[in-house]
Amino acid sequence: MAQDQKNAVERGAWIVFFDESGLSLTPTVRRSWAPIGQTPVLEHRFNWKRASMAAALCYPPNPDDRRTPEVAFHVQYDSYNTETLIEVLDELRTFLAPQLVTLIWDGLPAHRSKAMTAFLATQADWLTVERLPAYAPDLNPVEALWSSVKGVELANLCPDTIDEAITCAQHGIDRVRATEHLPYSFLQHTGLSL
Repeated sequence: MAQDQKNAVERGAWIVFFDESGLSLTPTVRRSWAPIGQTPVLEHRFNWKRASMAAALCYPPNPDDRRTPEVAFHVQYDSYNTETLIEVLDELRTFLAPQLVTLIWDGLPAHRSKAMTAFLATQADWLTVERLPAYAPDLNPVEALWSSVKGVELANLCPDTIDEAITCAQHGIDRVRATEHLPYSFLQHTGLSL
């Protein structure tokens, strides 16, 4: 990470951590409370509809930079594949334009596909890609973002539609965006620093 950070600082590139996660109508069960003798019960529709979320935590390369971290968020009703991830990267380029980007992500097969490799080769003017080790997902601060959103906005939620769940997830992302210290705390949780 230190060498990647040094390269990003030299290039003036944003350091962007990227990850995907799932969202479904089944509740994310968290602790709750109820009066003594009354067990809390979550009633849901037993519907297995799912959506996929992708997020990018974007940090300025220099901690002394006055720019604040950015959070990019994308949702779709199907699973992510190479084609949809390329679309998300195009949106990320628009979101951070005209900045250079050092993208750090895991080894998902769609991240390593031939089509993705060919696409990334055409994006070298603005994008450098680094992979996280396969054995270390905890090095990705986006995992802490997912934990925060699922532990607050999606905790014990029993939505009637997948759109309700997506709206709640969006509220969680908005909460993180509105609190400047949270993206840095997610990074600190990984043990990494800028």
